[in-house]
Amino acid sequence: MNWQDRVVIDPAILVGKPVVRGSRLAVEFIVDLLAQGWSQEDILRNYPGLTHEDIAACLAYASSLLKAEKVYPL
Repeated sequence: MNWQDRVVIDPAILVGKPVVRGSRLAVEFIVDLLAQGWSQEDILRNYPGLTHEDIAACLAYASSLLKAEKVYPL
């Protein structure tokens, strides 16, 4: 999956936070819901404009950021 197809970063939307295309739902918000124990079905029920692919794109975006993170020992 190519997260760039579903996640956009636009300074005019939520001050440039990454959001699901066509919405004002931040990737951070979706990942936080999952971290709080919400299932994908819970999210889709409460936010009917989202799809399973949108949620997967949010996770793929988060994964790509973590892979790019560099950690240096002190």
